[in-house]
Amino acid sequence: MGHWFYRNITEPGKLPMLLALTAFVLTFVVTRSITRLIRAGRGPFGNIKPGGLHIHHVVPGVILTIVGGFGAVGSGRHGVAPAVFAVLFGMGAGLVLDEFALILHLDDVYWSENGRKSVEIVVLAAALMALVLAGFSPLGVNDVSPGERQDRSSFITTIAVNFCFVVIALFKGKVRLAMIGTFVPFVALFGAIRLARPGSPWARRLYRRRPRARARATLRAYHHDRRWSAPRRRFQDWIGGAPDKLPARRS
Repeated sequence: MGHWFYRNITEPGKLPMLLALTAFVLTFVVTRSITRLIRAGRGPFGNIKPGGLHIHHVVPGVILTIVGGFGAVGSGRHGVAPAVFAVLFGMGAGLVLDEFALILHLDDVYWSENGRKSVEIVVLAAALMALVLAGFSPLGVNDVSPGERQDRSSFITTIAVNFCFVVIALFKGKVRLAMIGTFVPFVALFGAIRLARPGSPWARRLYRRRPRARARATLRAYHHDRRWSAPRRRFQDWIGGAPDKLPARRS
């Protein structure tokens, strides 16, 4: 397993991806460390507020992402430039996704419960980048043999089937499984054959007249969330810091 992973990440052309992933993770870790120090009132750091305007780090992140992305497209595959632009892109992506929740809600929810979405999307993005780096290709293209690549019908069928698994899992409300299943088809199949989550487009449309299926889906989602919600929250708190506690409501 280790030899297979090493062989894939050392393939020609994989260095920019490795540098981008490393820069992405390190930027996120450093950014979260600094924001947690600012939140605790420790260290020399502080929020950037020129003229009273709070500049969120998503702003320089967007600039770095644009520079790194366009630079990587125009720099070719040889020389030092692709590596430099890959690092810039990884840094920018780390800054942007660290404030993903702010972009999603158009509000400063960094230290709120909604801010957990930023940590979740960063972990998921890093996992998907690692899968690409390890040699996995979208929709199972990596599983197609050279002979099948010459057979256009087999090639298209493989992509179409895996794409269907991903779409079904997505409509069943299993977003994580769908995204990972884009690179690992078995995961998408697992999400496609399981019961849909309550409130998902699949459940709203196909379980509307099936009360037994609705009840089973609700019960399964309840047990799943009860089992995994606490460990997931602890993991997110360990990575990004615990959100602010809301003050108790007065009756």
